[in-house]
Amino acid sequence: MDIAPYLLLATLEGLVQASVLMLTALGLSLVFGVMRVVNVAHGEFFMVGALVAWLCGAYIPGPPAIGFVAGLIVAPLFVGLLAWLADWAVLKRINYNPEGTIVSTIGMLYIIQQFALLTYGPDARAVDAPFYHIIRTPWFGYSSYKLFIIVVAIALVAGLWFMLRRSKVGLIMRATQFDKETAQNFGIPVDKVYSIVFAIGAMLAAIGGVLVVPNQQAHYLMGTDPLLLSFVVVIVGGLGSIPGTIVAAVLIGLSDGLLSVFFSPTLAKIVSTLLVAVVLVFKPQGLFGGKGARA
Repeated sequence: MDIAPYLLLATLEGLVQASVLMLTALGLSLVFGVMRVVNVAHGEFFMVGALVAWLCGAYIPGPPAIGFVAGLIVAPLFVGLLAWLADWAVLKRINYNPEGTIVSTIGMLYIIQQFALLTYGPDARAVDAPFYHIIRTPWFGYSSYKLFIIVVAIALVAGLWFMLRRSKVGLIMRATQFDKETAQNFGIPVDKVYSIVFAIGAMLAAIGGVLVVPNQQAHYLMGTDPLLLSFVVVIVGGLGSIPGTIVAAVLIGLSDGLLSVFFSPTLAKIVSTLLVAVVLVFKPQGLFGGKGARA
């Protein structure tokens, strides 16, 4: 049996999953790295992004590409505003207390989820892809839209990296992360920085939801798996480490794709869980964690 077609298909599927996972996990890692907040509601921002993409596709007339582009713009803006309001109304009031933020974001999870159920309903609904071109290989045809997901994810990650390392905004974020009190003494408005970071993290999750929803149906419970996988990636890569998150997302996405094609999706999830256990036992700070782990 020629294994090459299956290996290529598994690699492509793994890269697609890794791309979406990278965006979602980077949002979670950025929030923890700068704010030291474990956002349990992160998966619901992913879900809201997908639902907004469906709304744009369903109610904006014209070709599917128009609704998709509108969703790609509207969803992160809407979710970013939602996250900013959540930060202002809840997290800021409890002074970003670590234990309090966990409990608060769990509450946000259920509020957002149930509000989506009441307004959107329990049904899963499909979203049309913006284009359907098939790229032919010697063995099979592959969706060009899935390759588009990989390209968009790489561009966004590169943009985030540039912002953090080369812009004044990124310098302020890193200063706030490194020493909150010193940053305040130098006139940096830490609370505003936290609000912006929380919104950016949520927007990354929303973009992941928009990108993935043409490949799977949108529904109000779809935020659970991305949240769990994002935690796996962040733990393996190192809490707050952007490079670690990127590497871990690629490794877990590729392993998931390979195992799902050659064995079963269930085995892929088991391996991911075992990987977390191994990392926590032998390197609790994560592959790229430690004193130098910085966003």
